Amino acid sequence: MPDLFAGIDGIERVLLSIAFILVAAAVSRWQSSDLEKDLLIATVRSFVQLIAIGYVLEIVFEMDVPLFTIAILLVMITIGGRTSGQRAKNTPNAVMVAFLAIGIGSGLTIALLVALGVFQFVPKDIIPIGGMIVGTSMTTATLVITRLSNDFHDQRDMVEGKLALGATSRQASLTQFQRTIRSALTPIIDTTKTVGLIKLPGAMTGMILAGASPLEAVQLQIIVMYMLVGAATFTGLIAAWLTYRQFFTPAHQLVLG
Repeated sequence: MPDLFAGIDGIERVLLSIAFILVAAAVSRWQSSDLEKDLLIATVRSFVQLIAIGYVLEIVFEMDVPLFTIAILLVMITIGGRTSGQRAKNTPNAVMVAFLAIGIGSGLTIALLVALGVFQFVPKDIIPIGGMIVGTSMTTATLVITRLSNDFHDQRDMVEGKLALGATSRQASLTQFQRTIRSALTPIIDTTKTVGLIKLPGAMTGMILAGASPLEAVQLQIIVMYMLVGAATFTGLIAAWLTYRQFFTPAHQLVLG
C-alpha cells in the first residue's frame, strides 16, 4: 500500500498548511470569539477522515468492484442526510426528508452522467464525482428544509388565511415554496454566472496544479459546474416538495409542532 506522505515535501506542505489554522485560532482567541475548540476539532477530524478515505479509495480503486462503489455512495448519502436533517429541528421527519432528497437528487444526476457517457461507472470517476454531487446536494437540502420550515412557522397566519379562503395547501404555500427554492439555488447560480471572472473553481485549479493544460482543466470544470447545478436543482425541488408535505394533512390543514 502506498505511503500518502511519501517524500519530505508532502510532510512539509501539510505542516505549513496547519499554520493557517493556528493563526485563525490565535485571532479567535484575541477577539474572544471562542472558536478555538471548534477549529481544533474540525482540523483533527478532517485530517483523520481524509487520510482514512485516502487508504480506502486506494483499495477500492484497485479492486474496481461496482458494489463497493455503490456502497461508498450510499454511505455518503446517509451521512449527508443525517447531517442535513439534524439542522432542521422544526421539520417533522427531517432526516428522512433530507436522505430522500439527497439520495434521489444525487442518484438522478449520477445516472444521467453515466447514461450520457460523460463518465464511466468506475470507482476513480464515480466516487470523486459522487462526493462533489452529494456535498452540493446536502448543502442545498439543508437550505431548503430549514428555510421552508422557518417560513411556515414565521408566516403561519398568512398561510392559514389563504387556506381559510379556500386555497389548497399547494396554493397557500406557493409563495414560501418559490422563495425557498430561489434562495437555496441563488448561491450556486451566482457562482456559475461569475466562474472564471472572480475565481478559478476547485476542479480546474486542482487539474492545473497537477500539470494539466488550462484548456483541459476548463473542459472538466464546465462538466463539473453544470452537473452540480443540475444536482442542486433536482435536490432542491425534491426537498421542498417533501418538506411541504410534512406540514399539511390530506385535508389541507397546516400542522405545526
